[in-house]
Amino acid sequence: MQPAPSNSHTMRIITSTLLSIICLAAHAEDLIRLGNLKFAHYGAVSYIKEIAPQCGFRVEERLFSKGVDMLPAILAGELDVAASASDAAIVGRSVGAPIYAVAGFSKGGARLVARTDQPIQSLADLKGKTVGVTRGGAHELLLAAELAQAGLTWSDQAGSDVRIIYLGFSELNQALAARQIDAMMQSEPYSAQAINKKLGIEVMKPYDTPLGEPVRALVMTESLYQKRDIALKFMQCFVRATRMFQKHPHMAERYVRHTLFKGQVSHDDYEAAIANAPYSLDLSESHIQITTDLMMKYGIGRMTAPPRAQNWVKLDVLEEAKRLEKE
Repeated sequence: MQPAPSNSHTMRIITSTLLSIICLAAHAEDLIRLGNLKFAHYGAVSYIKEIAPQCGFRVEERLFSKGVDMLPAILAGELDVAASASDAAIVGRSVGAPIYAVAGFSKGGARLVARTDQPIQSLADLKGKTVGVTRGGAHELLLAAELAQAGLTWSDQAGSDVRIIYLGFSELNQALAARQIDAMMQSEPYSAQAINKKLGIEVMKPYDTPLGEPVRALVMTESLYQKRDIALKFMQCFVRATRMFQKHPHMAERYVRHTLFKGQVSHDDYEAAIANAPYSLDLSESHIQITTDLMMKYGIGRMTAPPRAQNWVKLDVLEEAKRLEKE
């Protein structure tokens, strides 16, 4: 007959079981729900999910068509972090999304591309032409800023110098190839693909307005930001993923081309795209404020209560993550 377990042995079993339950619960809590877009320069953000277990948490990634499409998910509490152009983040904050802009992850990423059979070599040549762009994104803001600087009027109705046709990013190249539009303000890698496939030629990279090169923003919900430990873990992982992409371009290319795009993006497409949209970390309060002011000026995002950058740009977690990286 086996002797009955001692009280101390029983307590050890109970304690061990409770610790296991607590550890499993903690692991379950350390899940970060990430909203992202399928563009070449969003690759480092996507790569976070691959190394997240090494950083002490898990990531569930959801892909969206454009940045503003993430807003309902953020407002519904379904996302913790989102990657988008700054303008989408600004619109989100303006309608009450509880988010902070905590980092940048890429800059640039746009080109004005014209059909090869059109005599378009400058902005002035767009007069009387039809230009495609995706509504509500950085590219619409860039197009508006460039047209205004060139003294041209624009509308999606007849009667202006430039007729605007609103299409999704994936539709713009098709419309250019089908001669439904004369030019387009397009993102990467789609603009690089259009040029490499001889569908169009580059007219310009639209970075000579007060906006400069648009910065893509990483936003974090206020609730996650307030959980400092996990927020810092995520930011350290973001810094790590970005540094890996910067230091190991062949690895970055392999991941973007084969994992994200399943071989649909060529080597030349990728190289041209990243040359125009390099991976980065930094964001500034002044850039967000300039972007907000220009959005109001040109009616992008239709905001009634534009947020002040100083109230929601929070870069302290990024700075701490960068400091810890050097230690």
